[in-house]
Amino acid sequence: MTQAAPIRPEQFPLARECPFSPPAEYAELREQEPIAKVRLITGKWAWAVSRHEDVRAVLSDPRFSSDRENPNFPVMVAGGRLRPEGEKVEKSLISMDAPHHGPARRAVLGEFTVRRMEALRPRIQAIVDERIDAVLASEGPVDLVRELSLPVPSLVICELLGVPYSDHDFFQQHTSTMISRVSTGPQRFAAFQAIQGYLSDLIDVKEKDPSEDDLLGRQILKGREQGDYRHEALVAMAFLLLVAGHETTANMISLGTVALLENPDQLAKVTADPSKTLSAVEELLRYFTIVDTVTARVATEDVELGGVTIRAGEGVLGLGYSANRDPEAFEDPDALDIERGARHHVAFGFGAHQCLGQNLARMELQIVIDTLFRRIPGLALAEPVEKLAFKDEAAIYGMHSLPVTW
Repeated sequence: MTQAAPIRPEQFPLARECPFSPPAEYAELREQEPIAKVRLITGKWAWAVSRHEDVRAVLSDPRFSSDRENPNFPVMVAGGRLRPEGEKVEKSLISMDAPHHGPARRAVLGEFTVRRMEALRPRIQAIVDERIDAVLASEGPVDLVRELSLPVPSLVICELLGVPYSDHDFFQQHTSTMISRVSTGPQRFAAFQAIQGYLSDLIDVKEKDPSEDDLLGRQILKGREQGDYRHEALVAMAFLLLVAGHETTANMISLGTVALLENPDQLAKVTADPSKTLSAVEELLRYFTIVDTVTARVATEDVELGGVTIRAGEGVLGLGYSANRDPEAFEDPDALDIERGARHHVAFGFGAHQCLGQNLARMELQIVIDTLFRRIPGLALAEPVEKLAFKDEAAIYGMHSLPVTW
C-alpha cells in the first residue's frame, strides 16, 4: 500500500477556470495523482478523489460516512462548520448513514417517483407558460433569473411541499447566505435557524389539520398512522427539500440557457427534435456539475482506494466536476454534446445518497428548455458571457442574473 504525499498547497475548493470549465488542476490530479492529499480552506487536509470510477466507488461504499456532525468531516467554507460547538441540529437525509438513512429515505421516496412527477407535468407546464408570458409582456432586456429560473422551481417545490410561495423572498435570501462561501459561520447558522424556525412554525399549523393535498401534510398523516411521527424530523426533511428543490434547478435553468445560446449547433438539434431534450438535460447536468463537492465523506475505517490507504477519520472529497470531465468515462468530455447519452454522470451523486428529487429536476429542465426556445425563438444574451454575473463564491454554482433579449 502507498500513501500519496500532500503535493498540492492550493486551498480547496478551487475556482472554476471560466463559466464552462472546471479548475485546470482537476485534469492534473486525474492524470498524475487521482487520489491526492489536499489542503482545505479551513487549513485541514483531506483526500481529493478525481476519477469517475473512484468517485463512484467512494459514494457507494458504506465505509465512507455522510455524517456532517463528525468532527473530521471536510468543511468547504472559511466560516467553518454550520453548527456552533454544543448546538444540536436534527440530522437530515444528507447527513445520515445506515441503518437510519434507508428507512428515512424510503419514508419520502414515494413522493418523487417518475409516475408522481408525471402527474405534476401539466401544472409545471402551466407555471412555465405563466412565467414566459410575464417575460414576453416586459420590454427587454429581462433578467431571466428573476423572471423564470428562480420562480419556476420555487413555485413547484412550494406547491409540492405546501409552503406559501408568497414567502419565497425570505427563504431565497437566507438560502443565498447559507451557500455563500464568503458568509461567516454565525451568518450561515443564523440563516439556517431562520429557515428552520419558519418551517417549524408552518408544520405546527399543518399538524393541527394535516391534508393529503401536500407533501408535508401527507408525511404527518403517514407518520402518525405508523406511530413514528416526529416534528423535528419533518422540519429537517422540509428544509432539505425546500433549499435543494429551488436553488439547484434554478441555477441549472440559467446555466443551461446560456450554454445552449453559446452553442447554437446544439440548440438547433433540440429545437428541431424535442425528443432530444432529455438527453440535452443529462448533458447539461454533466457539463456544469453545479454541486461539485457535496459528495464529501469521512472514512469510518481504513480503506484502500486506487492503491492508496485512506485511514479511518480522514476526510474525502469526491470531486464530481472532475469525475464528469474524466476522459476515461466520457469521450471528448469538455465538449457540450447533447447526443452523448451521459446518464452515468454523477451530477446527482451516486449510491444510497443519490439526489431524491432528480426526477423532478429533470422534468422541470425539460419543460423549460422546450417551452422557452419554442415560444421565444429569437432569445439572445443581452450581454457577452464574460460580463455575466456567475456565482463563483457559492457552494452551488449558478448565476446571479441573466439579462436576455429577443
